[in-house]
Amino acid sequence: MATMMEEDFPRGGTAKKPAESKIVVQRTEVDNLFQSNEQADSKKRKGAKEDGKKPKKQKMGKNKEDGLTLNAAVKCVEILHSKNVKEGMLLLGCVKEVTDFEVTVSLPCGLQGFLSIKNICDSYAKLLSEQLDSADTEEICSLPHLFYSGMVIRCVVAKLDVAKGGSLSIQLSVNPKLVNKALTSGSLKAGMILSGCVESVEDHGYIVDIGISGTKAFLPKKAVKDKHNNPEELKVGQYVTSQVEGVKNDGRVVQLCVSPQTIAQACTVSEHGWNLTNLVPGLLVKATIKKVTKHGLILDFLSSFSGQVDFLHMEPEQASNYTEGTEVLACVLYVEPSTRLVALSLRSYLVQPGTRVDTSPAGDDRIGEVVKDCKMTTMHHMSGAMLELPDKTPVFVHRNHLKESKEPANENRVLAMPEHTCRILDFSPMDQIHFVTLRKSVIEKPFYRYQDLHAGQVVEGTVSVLLNHGMVVHLSDHIKGLVPRTHLSDIILKNPEKKYMEGMKIKCRVLSVDAENKKLYLTRKKALVESSLPLFLSYADARPGHVSHGYIICIKNFGCIVRFYNNVKGLVPMNELSSEPIISPEEFFYVGQVLKAKVLQCDPDKAKMVLSFKAAVEGDTQESAKPQFDCEVGKRLEAKVLKKSVNGLEVAILPDEIRAVLPTVHLSDHMSNCTLLWESLQEGDNISNLICFCKNKQNITLTKKPTVRWSLEEGMVAKDFSEITVGMQLIGWIKNIMSYGVFVEFPYGLVGLAPKSAMTDKFISDTATAFQLGQTVFAKVTNLDEEKRRFLVTLKISEVISPEGDAQTRLINGLQERRAVTEMLATRDESDLRQQLAALSVGQKLKLTVDTAKDNGASFKSDDLIGATILATKYHVMGVNLNPGQKVTAVILHVDILSACVHVSILSKLVAKKKSLNEGSKYTAMVQHIDKDFAVISLDDTAQLTVIEPSCQELQGLPLVSWERSAPVRQRTTSENQMGSKGHRFGEIVQGTVQTVKPTSIQVTLEDGSTGSVHVSEVMEVTEMCQGSFPTASIKVGTVVTARVIGGREATSHRFLPFSHPKFTYNIPELTLIPSNLDTSTDLKPVKPKEKLNSYKVGEEITCFVSKFNPDRKSMEVTTDPCVTGSVELLAMITDPKDAGHPEKLYKLGQAVRAKVVEVNSKPQRFALSLTGVHKLEKGSVTLGMVTNIQPQVGLLVKLPFGGTGTVAVTDLADSYKPNPLDGYSKDQLLRCFLLGNENGKWQLSLRPSRLNPQQAKPAKDPEVLSVNKLKAGQIIRGYIKSVGEQGVFIRLSGSITGRAQLQQSTKYFINNHKVLSKHLPPNTLLTTKILSIVKKEGLVNLSLLPADTGKPDVLPESLGLPLRLIGEEKKKHDTQQKKKKRALPGSEEKQAESEVPKKKKTKKAKTDDNDSGVEVYFREEDDEEEEPKADSANQVAQSSAGPSRLQVAAGFSWDVGLSSLKPASVAQDGDSSDGEDQDGSSKPQKKTRHELEQEKKAAEKALVQREAELMDSSLRPQDAAAFERLLLASPNSSLLWLQYMAHHLQATQIEQARAVAERALKTISFREEQEKLNVWVALLNLENMYGTEESLKKVFERALQFCEPMPVYQQLADIYAKSDKTKEAEALYKTMVKRFRQNKAVWLSYGTFLLQQGQSDAASGLLQRALKSLPSKESVDVIGKFAQLEFRYGDTEKGCAMFDKVLTSYPKRTDLWSVFIDLMVKHGSQKEVRALFDRVIHLSVSVKKIKFFFKRYLEYEKKHGTPQSIQTVKEKAIEFVETKGTDAAN
Repeated sequence: MATMMEEDFPRGGTAKKPAESKIVVQRTEVDNLFQSNEQADSKKRKGAKEDGKKPKKQKMGKNKEDGLTLNAAVKCVEILHSKNVKEGMLLLGCVKEVTDFEVTVSLPCGLQGFLSIKNICDSYAKLLSEQLDSADTEEICSLPHLFYSGMVIRCVVAKLDVAKGGSLSIQLSVNPKLVNKALTSGSLKAGMILSGCVESVEDHGYIVDIGISGTKAFLPKKAVKDKHNNPEELKVGQYVTSQVEGVKNDGRVVQLCVSPQTIAQACTVSEHGWNLTNLVPGLLVKATIKKVTKHGLILDFLSSFSGQVDFLHMEPEQASNYTEGTEVLACVLYVEPSTRLVALSLRSYLVQPGTRVDTSPAGDDRIGEVVKDCKMTTMHHMSGAMLELPDKTPVFVHRNHLKESKEPANENRVLAMPEHTCRILDFSPMDQIHFVTLRKSVIEKPFYRYQDLHAGQVVEGTVSVLLNHGMVVHLSDHIKGLVPRTHLSDIILKNPEKKYMEGMKIKCRVLSVDAENKKLYLTRKKALVESSLPLFLSYADARPGHVSHGYIICIKNFGCIVRFYNNVKGLVPMNELSSEPIISPEEFFYVGQVLKAKVLQCDPDKAKMVLSFKAAVEGDTQESAKPQFDCEVGKRLEAKVLKKSVNGLEVAILPDEIRAVLPTVHLSDHMSNCTLLWESLQEGDNISNLICFCKNKQNITLTKKPTVRWSLEEGMVAKDFSEITVGMQLIGWIKNIMSYGVFVEFPYGLVGLAPKSAMTDKFISDTATAFQLGQTVFAKVTNLDEEKRRFLVTLKISEVISPEGDAQTRLINGLQERRAVTEMLATRDESDLRQQLAALSVGQKLKLTVDTAKDNGASFKSDDLIGATILATKYHVMGVNLNPGQKVTAVILHVDILSACVHVSILSKLVAKKKSLNEGSKYTAMVQHIDKDFAVISLDDTAQLTVIEPSCQELQGLPLVSWERSAPVRQRTTSENQMGSKGHRFGEIVQGTVQTVKPTSIQVTLEDGSTGSVHVSEVMEVTEMCQGSFPTASIKVGTVVTARVIGGREATSHRFLPFSHPKFTYNIPELTLIPSNLDTSTDLKPVKPKEKLNSYKVGEEITCFVSKFNPDRKSMEVTTDPCVTGSVELLAMITDPKDAGHPEKLYKLGQAVRAKVVEVNSKPQRFALSLTGVHKLEKGSVTLGMVTNIQPQVGLLVKLPFGGTGTVAVTDLADSYKPNPLDGYSKDQLLRCFLLGNENGKWQLSLRPSRLNPQQAKPAKDPEVLSVNKLKAGQIIRGYIKSVGEQGVFIRLSGSITGRAQLQQSTKYFINNHKVLSKHLPPNTLLTTKILSIVKKEGLVNLSLLPADTGKPDVLPESLGLPLRLIGEEKKKHDTQQKKKKRALPGSEEKQAESEVPKKKKTKKAKTDDNDSGVEVYFREEDDEEEEPKADSANQVAQSSAGPSRLQVAAGFSWDVGLSSLKPASVAQDGDSSDGEDQDGSSKPQKKTRHELEQEKKAAEKALVQREAELMDSSLRPQDAAAFERLLLASPNSSLLWLQYMAHHLQATQIEQARAVAERALKTISFREEQEKLNVWVALLNLENMYGTEESLKKVFERALQFCEPMPVYQQLADIYAKSDKTKEAEALYKTMVKRFRQNKAVWLSYGTFLLQQGQSDAASGLLQRALKSLPSKESVDVIGKFAQLEFRYGDTEKGCAMFDKVLTSYPKRTDLWSVFIDLMVKHGSQKEVRALFDRVIHLSVSVKKIKFFFKRYLEYEKKHGTPQSIQTVKEKAIEFVETKGTDAAN
């Protein structure tokens, strides 16, 4: 023990073995030898300025002077560059990604290497080659099982390759023989941390290859068990990092451990004997900082080695704590063999192993991102620089990426730049930092990664290479795409090399991109690249009606399949290919053709789409081609200015960027503002509050006119000519001015004419003076011409009632627009003047200096407004003497910011101090200044100014202007007086005339000319209202009504205003006509909408009025009150699913309906109602539901009214179960459902008729099973399969009850895996079961599916050939039958037959023993089959496919029908292991008694006698070669004997001997015995087909043709092919036969039989036609008859019938054919058809004898299949026949 201790832990005093110390000394010398070279080397390299890796510090030689150094410290620390990577260099790496054949490894300093599958370890490589050589696919562990991303590994550079682009490719290896190359068995010490690969898996552990020859390393299994991150077993080839636990026998045996804790803490110490030649990366060492430099640290470790830490591997948080002399824990990063440079890392994720290295950064995937505004933090001249991104993430730029590749380096210039833009190239897991580039060429690349590309994008690239299947195009250095051959051009190119040269620049479009697998497909088809139609990038884009370009990928007889982008494809059915009928599409279309296709229907969930070429061509193309027309007329929009043109703006509607036009005249109601706005708007500006007023096929037109927008939003428009009525008021604009009148355009593109006489109230001579183009006008329709679809309007102010408050609104809008323009111009233009002008307002006073004074006015200057023109007209300087230079005070009348002109007045009455205005008082106004659409007026002598808008025709438009109390805008400092308030107070009684009647409201013109509105609910008392009536219909237009004000609406927005104060007045009063409310004695209480809403209670029944339908949501809005609207969902509207299509037909707008309140909520406002009479779901009631999903495991998921959801179980779908229960249902289907009950908020529903209408329902075939108590043992019940598992088959008997049939109760066959059942019994299969027992307590139901219990066929088909499961009596019976059969079999066959008895115990197939002959003799179990004629046995050959084919020789040979009984067998055995023997084996061996010995002796004697008898009896089968030879001497011409001899060899799998026997037979058999010879040839063909090659078979066939009659040989080979499922070969052979023997009827028939057996019915019909042409005409009837028989047997019985019919119509006297036809019909037809046939036959005009024969058959048939009545009928027909024949004879 002591010696062991000493070896493991040597003490100071122990003498080492001399050999070992010698080794150490030698090594030290070697190290020093290196040193001298190294110094020389370093000088060279310094001169060449190649590389900053300098030699390192020394290790002290133990028995040398101190003067000798080993590895000197470097001068300058730098990172590892790829040019310094040498073969044999050791590095620590981290797995980045793993594919099946290669591992990508991240190396230090951003390098990357590749570890190939062949460089793992020797044992793994051996395993791979073995697997490749052997056919056996034993599971081998692939790389993804051995490596995971983030795994840290020690690797060595195996090879340096130069990739195609000139870049370096580093090939790595983790083979321990290379990684631990420098270690020897002697240098192994306990505690060392080594890497290795599992070499083999043993019983108690693993042998690990650590790469040291002569050393076996063992890792016990129990040591692996507690390795936390890998609970499974290790695999061969798996990489492990382990610690040496013990070294025995001088390092020949090593024990390892892999505990992560131990390895994490195991620090390498100098006692382990590491030195510079064998130091490996990944070791943890304690180190002392020797020197701190700007670029990194220089450390001492393992007492005397020197190492470096570059700046990337210093822990960032600790950077400031690194000082000389500090002790740190470091990890060896890489070792450079030539210079002995050791690099270390202090990063925590490497120093604390066991933690997996993160291969992707904490944030998202940023690779390829371009980042601006980065700051450079430090510059490391030899390595690169550190940058900081705006989000403070540090990143690194390699020195090569600080500049362009060809430029000289200028690091100082780069450092001096304040900000940088960089592109993130990659993330280095080893350094945990992003690497970026500052190269402009890389940053400006549009695509850096495949992720940057998307389908449909147009890209430019360079042709790289032309291949057979397409052309490779490079889009950038490392992004390449393939243009498939069919996409090189619009047509298929024969010689693409003539069109495309290498290096050529081309434009392509991306078809699809798979970023993960780096696959990119492009197209060069011009039609696709230049297509302006919308692209279908996903099925969601392909909305019905849209048109796009696609290309044909496949042409079928049912249509063309067209593909778009991203593999989106659809079918163009035959009828949609063209407007002309097309029979064969391949004549008109070709694969690769680009065509426009229109989407007819698309189902994105199923990824199915139906398209049409026809519809795309026919016209609606415009409509669908541009998705533009998504915007509806009357919808408020926002748009962005794209381009300014003379008469308008081109804009893009946001957010979809749909193009539209905004004419200049539509920018405002005020024409003067239009030009101002046009000037101030610039490209890129956003304009809000636009509205679409017209759209057609060409474009969409928008307007910003507030009045037009108001009319569209209020519905004061006609959408179509048909909606226009005389007297209707519309808002439009002047479209065209003619001498005879003006054309006025209205929304929706309607145009009316205002004749000269109807333009203004006063007479005008020139139409051009009255209006400007684009001016907004109010018009009233006066005449309609239905035929020509034209109408006339009047614009006279006296005839048109402008909306209440319109004048103020227009004025305010106009002034707001002006203010907006001023602000826009002021902010856009940096000039001070515009900003100063913008600050001025009307009425403001200025101090000015007179510049000039003339007769027509004066101009002024101001120190504040330099550059502005300040003018006063002569009227505004009247009575004042002005001299240049004089100081004056002036008041502003108007500021024109565009021309920088200010109009002022110095009239004393305007400059005087302002007097305050009194509300309600009246003033005379005087116009002081006119500016196009606006005028400035002064009010009497108050010195107050305000702005007005002149009416259309004259300046005295004052009555049209009603003033507002205060200035609305920057409003030129006016106070305005409300002249003659037209408002109405709450509760006021008013009189008026009904103007219009709408379904939900009535417009009333009041006496003072204003308009009021009456809501449908305020027309009559609720009590008088009948359900379904239309209250507003009772009021006629023109009647005078008395009403009371109950609220009002805002004039501009028509929003209903809540009643807040009785003194408040309304612009548009809301009135009531209800008599009880008109009584002034009753006090009306104002109610707020919220209070009104909260007054309704859930379940209360109220009257409401239909106000609107939402066709998209299929819901309806109803109103109960002027301020309350509610919604009714579809399911709460109808009770009959038939009404779902058009619910609006049930309810009309304005109709009164009774509704129940379902839900009331004021925040968020929700008021839901129901019209079906119920407001909540109750158990036991019937309701409508909508199918939302169909799930086989659950059933139907149904959406119910009032927010409910429910499920219908498969067993609740019908009263009698159907095989595929969910087939008839589809998504969104409406159903009537019965509510069974509610569980966790989900309803259980039933669709059974017995639940929905119990009165009419028939009794249920499958009644509901409500509880287990209702079931009885022994009951037969049907159910649906829920699942099949190891526990058995689970069957759903009802929504809540599931029964189980155990596997042995499921089928009569023996199955060893439930998967056999699950394959044949998918979920929801309908089965009949019998209840065996019920455990009521636990609710368990045990079922049986056995045929004996259910009376139904077994659930598994017989064709699977599974063994039966037999028990009790049956088993005994079966066994005795087997014994009988065995006795009947001669000698050895008995033994072989025994092995075939279905075994219940041995379920696994017995493995083939060495002594297995490969031939299995089997017998048929059913006796009746044995009696079938031999000829038929040819058809019963079944080809078994498992394992290598064997020959099976049936007991009871018949070689004469070809080798029909030679069969490949699936399982073959020598039959030693019968049941009986199993039982013997289990009993213990006992000593034999004397009696037994005597018995044995007798048995031996008996066997001898039997053997003698056998030799004498020629009928018995010989058992060995000698016996055969003896028999062959006696009868050399017997082919049967020769074939048995062949079979004898084949049983022993002696193929060659069997061949030799056949060849002998052919020589021996006499040439006269043709049939015998043929039999041997057939056997030989069979043999070659099964065991030989195609060549050998062909040779035998050719020889057979020379020696035999060719026809039978062909036929036999065709049969052999057909039986061994070689259909292609058989078909080829038949084709040759019908050419060679075309006069032979049998050939045609056998080919026909073959085709029909293959199911090729059409081909058989074609063959018949060929046969009829080739054969003599006398044969044709027989041939057709034979083909018809074949159709009956293998093909289509109907077709067979038709063929017989046709022949017998032409040849009615062929009674033989009639007879055959009758036989076939009896076998295949229905009774009705058979009787009809007999009736035809007995009326044939053939001899009486034959008719008598048919009558006899008819009677036999009826006796067998008919009834007494039918038999009687036949007899009567016979008597009738005899009588008629008698009379005929008499005549």
